[in-house]
Amino acid sequence: MKKILIVEDVELNRDLIVQLLEDDYKILTAADGEEGIRLAEQERPDLILMDLSLPIMDGWEATRRLKANEALKNIPIIALSAHAMMGDEEKARECGCDDYLSKPLNEDLLFKKLTQFLAP
Repeated sequence: MKKILIVEDVELNRDLIVQLLEDDYKILTAADGEEGIRLAEQERPDLILMDLSLPIMDGWEATRRLKANEALKNIPIIALSAHAMMGDEEKARECGCDDYLSKPLNEDLLFKKLTQFLAP
């Protein structure tokens, strides 16, 4: 079973994503960027859903560090952001995110992107 790491500080958002995905994927969760990096190093997930506005270390910096790590750089990272301003998707891709989803999440689009990145 493929493993997805959800890095999201808002418990309600995290729980919603877990409920959407837990039947089809092994789910790991982190509430901040530092914890997300630590879990990624320990668990080597197949994909990371990364909120960009996080406490302790934001998702922008966590993504840069994950992509700078030789052992982790090939893990796809999909940015999750309530920041749907012009240019935010480009900034997310510049820091290393492989894709971008704005909140509130469109479930169909989320599953489409997961299939795209996790297909055998």
